[in-house]
Amino acid sequence: MIDFSPLWETMKDKKISQYRLLQAGIDNKTLDALKKNNNITLLTLEKLCKILKCTPNDVVRFTEN
Repeated sequence: MIDFSPLWETMKDKKISQYRLLQAGIDNKTLDALKKNNNITLLTLEKLCKILKCTPNDVVRFTEN
């Protein structure tokens, strides 16, 4: 199962808001998918990592369930 809770922790640590993600090209539909732990594309994951200056491990983790 996909879990995007590391994203929210990374954003908090780096003091980056959801509004900043919107300004950088992440749309509302994608933010909603992230909040609901739904799938995103690798392109979106790459974009998030560039915005946050982090690695995929700082954005997503996989859990059993």
